[in-house]
Amino acid sequence: MDFLRRLAHSYGSLGFALQATIVVGLAVVTTAIGGGMVVWIPVDHFQAGRPEPTSWWRRQPVLRGGGLLIKNALGFVVGGLGIVMALPLVPGPGFVFILLGISLLDFPGKRNLERRLLGVPSVIRFLNEVRSRFGRAPLVLESSDSARPPGSL
Repeated sequence: MDFLRRLAHSYGSLGFALQATIVVGLAVVTTAIGGGMVVWIPVDHFQAGRPEPTSWWRRQPVLRGGGLLIKNALGFVVGGLGIVMALPLVPGPGFVFILLGISLLDFPGKRNLERRLLGVPSVIRFLNEVRSRFGRAPLVLESSDSARPPGSL
């Protein structure tokens, strides 16, 4: 807590131009990181019934524990940044970072929460617009089986 207090005091003692430069710089960096993560997500990442990835590190017990710890810690940091960016007058893609933070976390009901956030039309539209700018396919939210009406082949 003392570190944050010193950091806030140091930031407050800077000139307005330098403070504005820091805010704009952080907005640009966080937007670039968020955009990169959105482009990197597999097309079917949010699809219901998608199997968990089988990465090489998930097969090793020690690496799996360490990897999950790092992934969850990163999820908390990214989600926390998203919550801060979702506040009024704070620059940055808040809801995108919240969604990406949740995607990194491991907890029961995670997929349902992700799909609820993606149910907001502006969120999924924004994600797909970013992906299209980089030549990536839009995110798939439903499997082809669940998109068909019952009784059709």
